[in-house]
Amino acid sequence: MSDPEELGFATRAIRAGHHRTEEGEHSEPLFATSSYVFSSAAEAAARFSGEAPGNIYSRFTNPTVRAFEERLAALEGGERCVATASGMAAILATCLGLLQAGDHIVSSRGIFGSTTLLFNKYLARFGVDISYVPLSDLAAWEAAIRPETRFLFLETPSNPLTEMADIQALADLAHGRSCLLVVDNCFCTPALQQPLRLGADLVIHSATKYLDGQGRCIGGAVVGDEKLVGEAVFGVIRTAGPSMSPFNAWVFLKGLETLQLRMQAHARSAQRLAEWLVEHPAVTQVYYPGLPSHPQHHLVGKQQQTGGGILSFCVRGGRSAAWQVIDATRILSITANLGDTKTTITHPATTTHGRLSPEEREQAGIQEGLIRIAVGLEDPEDIRRDLARGLDAIRH
Repeated sequence: MSDPEELGFATRAIRAGHHRTEEGEHSEPLFATSSYVFSSAAEAAARFSGEAPGNIYSRFTNPTVRAFEERLAALEGGERCVATASGMAAILATCLGLLQAGDHIVSSRGIFGSTTLLFNKYLARFGVDISYVPLSDLAAWEAAIRPETRFLFLETPSNPLTEMADIQALADLAHGRSCLLVVDNCFCTPALQQPLRLGADLVIHSATKYLDGQGRCIGGAVVGDEKLVGEAVFGVIRTAGPSMSPFNAWVFLKGLETLQLRMQAHARSAQRLAEWLVEHPAVTQVYYPGLPSHPQHHLVGKQQQTGGGILSFCVRGGRSAAWQVIDATRILSITANLGDTKTTITHPATTTHGRLSPEEREQAGIQEGLIRIAVGLEDPEDIRRDLARGLDAIRH
């Protein structure tokens, strides 16, 4: 194949990473094997020692997984990608590979609930300190950095309030203070946003979401340069084993082929739905980057192609009203997952962020009346009508 840098995004999403075997297959093959046979003891020794390249054991070398890694790296503009068993495994492997006791992380406050628990409950046990700051407050980020700060961590847009950070500004800040910038790009994917091209050092993915696109498999990935990802993060995967299965990698490969088309369609429908929700009398607030009222709307177009496929909104009446709206739906799927062709709806305060303390939820802006929608690929008018069932009942 031609140099990926010379090819368009859609071509890379379909062609990158596939190294055709002697069988001449057109579609990417699935290598369902745990181990590999060597031609001699000497070849085995050379592979294990690293003197010779090649497959050793599918925990850390598998052709199907490698094809997914190469394709995602080509889409993000990174030198290297390491696939993991889940998105949380990607974050954990990054932390284990880059941190040691006494190090410090500065994180945005509005991150996924499980990420907060990983930082507070588990990393803290091993002597890693964490500070949380408002995502879009550059001065707060700068004030929180210490001499022992190893990296800045953020999700942009955030979950579930879709707040955005200026990635380039944060990258400049991090590098000026000898820190790394780690960006979770789950909501946008490289089809809408490419943090490495804006100065980020590492990109985290939950492949479970939009990279798959149909809610079939669990997986994650870390993308960056050869040293940080190819050595530090890969070393954790090789030794500790939070690995992606070949079958899941094959599913994700096929998902990447339609990623750009799907993300554009998700975003179009989400924009229409957000504009309708703004006008509904039962809704007090809509959080969607594509709306001019969004505080970081100016970043759409600068670093993020569209508003994306996720939106949140608050309804009058708190938790009981939010649950009423959710329970009234007949088409939307009540599930905390996102990135699916099927539209999903959830109550963040009792699901994705339910394990946080009330104080932590308050700091993150997670209100009891908040509902998150991951807009799927159904007819937008059907999604609107389904939401109207519950919203119309609480309009007065």
